[in-house]
Amino acid sequence: MNQLEDMRIFAETVEAQSFTAAAHRLGLSKQFVSKRIAALERRLGARLLLRSTRHLRVTDLGLAYHERAQRILLDVDAAEQMITSQTASPRGVLRLSAPMSFATLHLGPLIPAFMQRHPQVSIELELNDRTVDLIGEGYDMAVRIGALADSSLIARRITAVQLITCASPDYLHRHGMPAMPEQLAAHACLTYGHAGRGEWTFRVGERTRKVSVNGPMRSNNGEMLRDAAIAGLGLTTLPDFIVAAALADGRLLPVLEAFRPEEFAVHAVYPQHRQSSLLVRAFSDFLLECFRPSAA
Repeated sequence: MNQLEDMRIFAETVEAQSFTAAAHRLGLSKQFVSKRIAALERRLGARLLLRSTRHLRVTDLGLAYHERAQRILLDVDAAEQMITSQTASPRGVLRLSAPMSFATLHLGPLIPAFMQRHPQVSIELELNDRTVDLIGEGYDMAVRIGALADSSLIARRITAVQLITCASPDYLHRHGMPAMPEQLAAHACLTYGHAGRGEWTFRVGERTRKVSVNGPMRSNNGEMLRDAAIAGLGLTTLPDFIVAAALADGRLLPVLEAFRPEEFAVHAVYPQHRQSSLLVRAFSDFLLECFRPSAA
C-alpha cells in the first residue's frame, strides 16, 4: 500500500468521523481501514486519531496532517482530471439529493437526457426536502434552494426561483384580497414546514419584514399546499415552479405582488473532495446548460 492511498484512507476517515463510514465509501473493510491508519501512525511516529468505543477524535497533529493531505490529494486528482477530461467520458454512479417538488417538475425530464448522453452513468436520486449531510451520508451532490449554511461545500448557481403568494379566485371572493402583509393575520394561510406557527417574508421598501401566519393546513410538500390553495382552503406562499401552471390557467391568483421578497438561488453543491470528479463536473455543467435561459 503506497503513501498516497494511506493518505486518502486517513482523509476519508477524518471527513466521515468513523472507520465504518470511511470503509463504506472506499469499498473496503473496517478492519482494513483501521489497520492502514495504524500503519500510517507508526510510520509517522505520531498519534493522528484518538479512538474510543463511541467517538473518533482527531489530534492536533492529525488535523495538521489532514489539511496538508487534502491539498495533496486535490492536486493529484486535479492532475488526473486534466488528462482524463480530455480523453474519458463520465462513468460510474452519481448519488444525488434534491428537493422533491423541484426534482419532480424539473429534474424528471433532465436526468434521462443526461443518462442518454452518458450511457456509462447511473444515478441514485433521493427526493427529500431536508438538508442532507453530503459527506456523512455519502452523497456526491445535492440541489439546494435558498441560503447555503455550509460554507465548506462548493456551490454552483444553477438558476433562481421566486416565491409567490397566491390563492384561488373562490377564496379571494369569499374573504377579500389582502392589500398589506399585515392583513394576513385575518386570513387562512397554508404554510410550509413542520408544527407551529409559520412566518412569511415580504419586501417592504428596501427592507424585508417577517409576518406570522396561521391556518388550517401545514405540509412539507409544496404540491400538497398548492392543491389545497386551488381547492379554496386559503392563501399559500410557494416557489414559482410549483404554482406557475395554476397561475397561468387562473386556478390561482397572485396576491401581494408589490411585496415579493428577493429571488432564491438554486445551487448544485458538492464536497470539496468531489470537485475533481468528472461525473460531478459533467452533471453540474449539464444543469447549467439546461437552466441557463432562465438564470438570473
